[in-house]
Amino acid sequence: MLEELRITGLGVIESATLELGPGLTVITGETGAGKTMVVTALGLLLGGRADSGAVRVGSRSARVEGSLRVVDLPQLVEAVDAAGGEVEDDHVLLARNVSAEGRSRAYVGGASVPVSQLAEVTEPLVAVHGQSDQHRLLQPRAQRDALDAYGGKRTSALLATYRTLHDELQTTERELAEVVASARERAREADLLRFGLGEIEAVAPQPGEDASLAEEEQRLGHADTLRTAAGSAREALSSDEGNPDALAAVAAARTLLDGVRDHDAAAGELADRVAEITYLLSDVAADVASYAEGLETDPARLAAVSERRAALTGLTRKYGETVSDVLAWAETSATRLAELDSTDDRITRLREQRDDLRGRLGPAAAALSQARTTSASDLSEQITDELESLAMPHAVLEVVVRQTPQDDGLEVAGERLRFGPSGVDEVEFLLAANTGSEPRTLAKGASGGELSRVMLALEVALAGTSPVPTFVFDEVDSGVGGKAAVEVGRRLSALAASSQVLVVTHLPQVAAYADRHVVVEKASDGSVTTSGLSLLDAAGRERELSRMFAGMDESETALAHARELLESAGHGPG
Repeated sequence: MLEELRITGLGVIESATLELGPGLTVITGETGAGKTMVVTALGLLLGGRADSGAVRVGSRSARVEGSLRVVDLPQLVEAVDAAGGEVEDDHVLLARNVSAEGRSRAYVGGASVPVSQLAEVTEPLVAVHGQSDQHRLLQPRAQRDALDAYGGKRTSALLATYRTLHDELQTTERELAEVVASARERAREADLLRFGLGEIEAVAPQPGEDASLAEEEQRLGHADTLRTAAGSAREALSSDEGNPDALAAVAAARTLLDGVRDHDAAAGELADRVAEITYLLSDVAADVASYAEGLETDPARLAAVSERRAALTGLTRKYGETVSDVLAWAETSATRLAELDSTDDRITRLREQRDDLRGRLGPAAAALSQARTTSASDLSEQITDELESLAMPHAVLEVVVRQTPQDDGLEVAGERLRFGPSGVDEVEFLLAANTGSEPRTLAKGASGGELSRVMLALEVALAGTSPVPTFVFDEVDSGVGGKAAVEVGRRLSALAASSQVLVVTHLPQVAAYADRHVVVEKASDGSVTTSGLSLLDAAGRERELSRMFAGMDESETALAHARELLESAGHGPG
């Protein structure tokens, strides 16, 4: 329960504290005094959208604080703890700051949190209803949501099951459509890959083959030149024709050094090294001779090598810089081709999955529709009863649940029905305001005052299925007057017997039923208007009600009327 609301620098309110309690609290005041700012402050405290334009002129920021009593609200305590806040003496402090530049900060139990988390913490605590909610009630979606809320946990569970299956079906159908739409492109891609893999398979390249063939082609193409060079080199190393050669020159050097070995050990070492050179030259000469003898001109082999290289070049021109790149492309493409070739199987699997999900979605939709139909009957009866208590004794509200046939829709109990994320049902509230009148949609059949009372009756009905600790009504009695206004006040008082109810009203008939009456007072110093909140005593209530009746708080006639109204509401002197 909300026990205290402190407002600073918001709109026309410079600084005000609103002490709240159980039962019905009404807020009244002259037009422009700032009554709506109280609801605006509550909206900010509940994580609503911040508007820098609401910051009071001359103030750097607006701040709203609320003290909540959390006894018997274990889920709220857990949410506060999850946010890093603290609960002290069964109370938690919520706060919201909005700067003149538009920056916003939120606090839960002293911990700074994102505004979205503040909204999550407070969402189950307070239900705020204004005239905009009445207009929203005219929308079919809002009417279906209201019916589902009335259905409670059972409807909520059935709706969750349906939506899970529906989401899976949507995902499957999107994937199936994408696969089918791209089947032609996939077929073309598969043909190209298959052709490329066929070309590579026909050539059957081996790793590194391109480099080794290039070397062999060079050698075969220059065999005569290589043979001549090798022969000349062998003759220079070791001549068969007695010409001066390297071996003879080195042998002569060795003989000379060996001849003086005995005279100097260093000369002997040099002679030994020259001897090593002699052996090396002899080996090299033999290898060169063998190399020259092995070089043969083979035009057939040269042609074969050239042809093979041309085939490899054809592959590297299309599939990679080297044979290794070509082989890597072939490996990747084979994997991709296997994926593409499995497209038909994938389409079959997706169609089977789609049909299975549709088969399971139909019964889920039927169960949800049955639950809604049952709830609709109960809700129709309860709202009709409530409207009788709200000075609409002949009104009948009918909650209609219907379905629309569609050839390609979801099969439910042998019928093809249009369906969506919330099921196959269309929900509509029909109102017959008077005896003998035809039920009409709320948009066509309800006046502003009647719509206000339907909204209040619906809220009373919903309070019994999913109770909210605090209700806030912002002039939902607009368009209501006379006896109907008295009945609205009486019903709000009855609702306040089980919940905390805060009402901003301009009707004295409603205000008379309040357990506490707060007036928003406006003062002006000639340049800046300020508003404050004052809790009225019995005499103050009489004056305020008389002002609301006649615009004059000192009129004896209006005061007498105010006393009479308070007495009839159970708040008179006796």
